[in-house]
Amino acid sequence: MAESVLKLKEVSVFQKENLVLNDINLEIKKGEFIYLIGKTGSGKSSFMKTLYGDLPLNHGEGSIVDFDLRKLKEKDIPFLRRKLGIVFQDFKLLPDRSINNNLLFVLKATGWKDKTKMDTQVETVLDKVGMKTKGFKFPHELSGGEQQRIAIARALLNDPELILADEPTGNLDPQTSVEVMKVLQEINKTGRTILMATHDYALILKYPSKTLKCDGNKVFEVVQKAV
Repeated sequence: MAESVLKLKEVSVFQKENLVLNDINLEIKKGEFIYLIGKTGSGKSSFMKTLYGDLPLNHGEGSIVDFDLRKLKEKDIPFLRRKLGIVFQDFKLLPDRSINNNLLFVLKATGWKDKTKMDTQVETVLDKVGMKTKGFKFPHELSGGEQQRIAIARALLNDPELILADEPTGNLDPQTSVEVMKVLQEINKTGRTILMATHDYALILKYPSKTLKCDGNKVFEVVQKAV
């Protein structure tokens, strides 16, 4: 049996006082690739934020990469995020430093000390996303697709058990989206679990996989044909 990376039981997600999602029961196993779909405003981002500790979980039970979301304290969040790779729609790269320094900044922030190991790790993750020669460039010198590859490389730095990709192709054209998707597929083949929020149905049709939908305050699995 594959082990669970994420388990939610009767979970409700709130944005301040507003109930966004209700009664979520969900289990994600190691190595799965799962889409999370739903209209804008259906709760996808709030759901993701609950998983990486940005919104507190106050209702129901949840565990993610061996962290209990109900008992998560402020001081635990950096440790949780070390075990998660998070990829955002808008890349979130620091504009004032090179790609290598963007990645080194994350390693320092998450407790790495050995300069040689850090340099090797940066090179390794850039190689995985086909960006090994771009480390000296600044974010503004790269295309959107290249910046998103760097964002994926950054998510891989701490060898995460689960990658949460929140609309990673949202700002990209269709061709670039496919390229980024191929990178994510390759990463998934190495045994990493990926949960990807998207509203890019063309990608889902091209790369079918288990799909969860946020709709009417619920999260449920949809059968592919019904998309």
